[in-house]
Amino acid sequence: MTLSRIAIHESVEKAFPASLLVDALSNLDVPVEQVEDGIEFGDGDAVVAFGPGTGFLDADWVHCIRAGYDEFDVDAYEAAGVALTNSTGIHGTTIGETVTGMMLSFARGLHVYRDAQNRQEWSRLPYERPFTLDGERLCVVGLGTLGTGIVERANGLGMDVVGVRRSGDPVDGVDEVYTPDRLREAVSDARFVALATPLTPETEGLVGAPEFEAMREDGYLVNVARGPVVDEDALVASLREGEIAGAGLDVFAEEPLPEDSPLWEFEQVVLTPHIGAMTRDYHHDIAELIRANVERIRDGEEMVNRVV
Repeated sequence: MTLSRIAIHESVEKAFPASLLVDALSNLDVPVEQVEDGIEFGDGDAVVAFGPGTGFLDADWVHCIRAGYDEFDVDAYEAAGVALTNSTGIHGTTIGETVTGMMLSFARGLHVYRDAQNRQEWSRLPYERPFTLDGERLCVVGLGTLGTGIVERANGLGMDVVGVRRSGDPVDGVDEVYTPDRLREAVSDARFVALATPLTPETEGLVGAPEFEAMREDGYLVNVARGPVVDEDALVASLREGEIAGAGLDVFAEEPLPEDSPLWEFEQVVLTPHIGAMTRDYHHDIAELIRANVERIRDGEEMVNRVV
């Protein structure tokens, strides 16, 4: 592959201004330009995008600025001989901090006090409600980059950490690793269950009514994976019936979350608009991945984060 252009697709605007990435890559010896959807691509073109778009299969290389590439038709890219790379490996710190923030909010009631502030109410939670994270059990489902980022911060807070991993192999900082067939056992004693898996046919609907029934009544679900990993109808039912204490959700089955979704209604649910990995420096992280692969292509080496 010989690169003649790097096209920053307008879809990256969902995460950051495209011009920032153009500027961050301006020192490459390959032309970098911002393009709109519908433009034609050909041999030598690399496309950087948030998700799939028109004509991408005519390029030589497409880079997804997210870790999750489930929206891309991987078989079609493989059949067309188009390299597809993703941005895994750069989200451990941001996702770890987002999950930590949600757990701290639930433990200390910060979300409740913020709501009270908006109503100009001076009120306190019942005495039995606040708790600390120290000594509480966290089950992290998915122990890749996202999961280990969560584990590292949970360890620093003195939490008891267990995890679920397809291989079942041990992970530093995780006291016990379960395989997916033991998921309900893994979540049964956890105060918090954090989902950090990619969306695959195996993980779609991974957490549903049986898993919520297995969780503690004072347990919280935190989902920073993908919305379809959770059965949202079952989640709403479990919240209404008090089967779990609450949920921190950064991802949803449908995004943006529809105005008529019941999830808006619950005080014990903290919602964020799929921004768990976002920081003002995100475009620099993406630029480093692209720069590394430009150099690897030039040197005839295997690309990093290559999906196909």
